[in-house]
Amino acid sequence: MRNRELGIEAPNILLPNSGVDLTLWSVVACDQFTSQPEYWEKLADEIGEDPSTLNLVFPEVYLGDADSEQRVDRINATMEAYLQKGVLEELEPGFVLLDRKTSHAPSRKGLIVALDLEKYDYKPGSQSLIRATEGTIEDRLPPRIKIRKNAKIELPHIMVLIDDPDRTVIEPLFEKDLSPIYDFELNAGGGHLRGWRVDAQEDIASVFQSLEALSDQSVFDSKYGVLGKGVLLYAMGDGNHSLATAKSIWESLKAEADSPESVMDHPARFALVELMNVHDEGLEFEPIHRVAFGVDADELLLGMKQFFADEGSEVALELFDSLESAKKRLANLDSNPSEHRVLWVAPNEHGLIRLSNPSRNLEVGNLQAFLDAFLEGSESELDYIHGEDVVEGLGSKEGNIGFILPGIGKSDLFKTVVLDGALPRKTFSMGEADEKRYYLEARRIQ
Repeated sequence: MRNRELGIEAPNILLPNSGVDLTLWSVVACDQFTSQPEYWEKLADEIGEDPSTLNLVFPEVYLGDADSEQRVDRINATMEAYLQKGVLEELEPGFVLLDRKTSHAPSRKGLIVALDLEKYDYKPGSQSLIRATEGTIEDRLPPRIKIRKNAKIELPHIMVLIDDPDRTVIEPLFEKDLSPIYDFELNAGGGHLRGWRVDAQEDIASVFQSLEALSDQSVFDSKYGVLGKGVLLYAMGDGNHSLATAKSIWESLKAEADSPESVMDHPARFALVELMNVHDEGLEFEPIHRVAFGVDADELLLGMKQFFADEGSEVALELFDSLESAKKRLANLDSNPSEHRVLWVAPNEHGLIRLSNPSRNLEVGNLQAFLDAFLEGSESELDYIHGEDVVEGLGSKEGNIGFILPGIGKSDLFKTVVLDGALPRKTFSMGEADEKRYYLEARRIQ
């Protein structure tokens, strides 16, 4: 079943057969633990020769390795083998309802659906039904396009949000009599996952009807206090660059076709995602921190002062003997909307940055603007990190500096994107690294 106006389809989902150990099959999103190769090495040792999504995805920690092309070839060959040998079995059209227990939340609900890439535009100023919440870095797409281009199947770590305060779309499905399809423990501290089939026509239709009510223009205008804005029904939560990659491949398919109409039913037009309600109690927004590698911390902080002075702002730096002392000082400061505050960690050094009269609305926007300018043209690298403990561990190493950012409120996400457009890249994360989506369901795209 498909609703083109809503840009949604009940897909033919692929799941591993009953003989596959799902704990070994499911692994965390490939864009996690990118500065911790030991995480992925340990995972590979535990999985061994068993069927696993680890053999079907490209952990980004390895993106710069010399054997990247061979790894992509192995991924594609393994996809073909899993399909041929029946490791993956295709279900009839339908959704998958899921409930995930994580180390931080007893329950987080989601719905696996396919979204129409014709309804998605990640460009700045987009008014599309499906929209990016953070800036998309197009330079990051080519290696991801290379990975997906010849892949027979897709496995999503994409999580897409809906703004459904009355809980009309996903939550009512838990009152239905649905068939369970999995119930197992995720590896590496990922928690527990349960899933049910949503394949009855009336249940699929109820999802469409609830989404249609959310997408009503008058309801949208009233909710956000706007006029003349395109309806934002689906907002990217995680995996924006993955969806942008799928979009790029879909646009290429149309461009190469004899006519665009001839490929409109191609499976690559849609992308498999997990749909989530931004108001779900189990969903928390966590800040994404930064660590710069191969820099002189003192030189960088001096450059920061000059950068913001040139913008008419002022940076004050406070030093502390520990991160805890710096955090205590931060907690004791009075609220001040005209001052941004960011913690930093460097070798044998902890501190608090206080930026007065910032020119950008968010702490992350100011920090990212400076880091982009300071690191441009250098051989230094910048990574985006989940978890303060990881930032402290990496930032305290020689030649590094880490920055710990405050979070943003999830309740204002949709209104902010509707009014102001996409946020600075890597502004927020939906949970900690081990709470990210684990690969499980798949779908044919060729």
